[in-house]
Amino acid sequence: MASQAIEELIAELCRLPGFGVRTATRIAYFLLSRPKEDIYALIDALKKFAENVKVCSICFNVSECDPCPICADENRDHSVICVVEEPQDLAAIENTGVYDGVYHILGGVLDALEGISPDDLHIKELFQRVSEGDVKEVILALNPTSEGETTISYLTKYLKNYDVKITTLAKGISSGSDLEFADKRTIRQALENRTKIEVEK
Repeated sequence: MASQAIEELIAELCRLPGFGVRTATRIAYFLLSRPKEDIYALIDALKKFAENVKVCSICFNVSECDPCPICADENRDHSVICVVEEPQDLAAIENTGVYDGVYHILGGVLDALEGISPDDLHIKELFQRVSEGDVKEVILALNPTSEGETTISYLTKYLKNYDVKITTLAKGISSGSDLEFADKRTIRQALENRTKIEVEK
C-alpha cells in the first residue's frame, strides 16, 4: 500500500483531463525518483501560475495581465473577432502568423447531453462586443464536431441580427478533430479560405 502522501498526489493528478489512475501513478513515482530541487521548481511554477495568470475581461484569454496583450494591442484589427472554444485554440491560430484580428473565447461549446447551455458560455459577452464595437466580421473558428456545428448554428441565428459578416473556417480540418492538434498549414489554409455563412434575415 502506497503512503498517504503518494495517494493524495495520485488523487489530485487524476483530476486533470486525460489522466487516469495508471498515468497519475506513473507520474507520481517518476517525481519520486527526481531530485527534490526539480519538485520544488514544479511547485514554484504552479504557485506562480495560480497567483499571476488572469482571465481577460474582454476576450477571456489567459495571460498575466488584463486586458490580455492581444486585446491591448492597437496594431491588431479590432473589427474582426475570431471566436474559438478554448485558449489553446487561440494559441493554435496565433502560431500560424496569418491572423491579425482579435479573439473571443467561449469556454466550450453547447452540449445538451453534458448540460452545457448558452448561459454556461461567454456568448452574451460576444453579442455585447458585436453590438457595442465597430465589428465588421465574426469568424466562427470552432472545432468541426457535432457540438461545434450546433454552436455555430446557434451563434449564426443571433449574429444575423447585427450588421456583421459571419464566416467560418474552410473545411480543411477533419470532422471531429480539434484545432489545437491541427498543423499550422492546415489551420492557415482553413483561416485564409474561410467561407461566408449565408443567413436568411
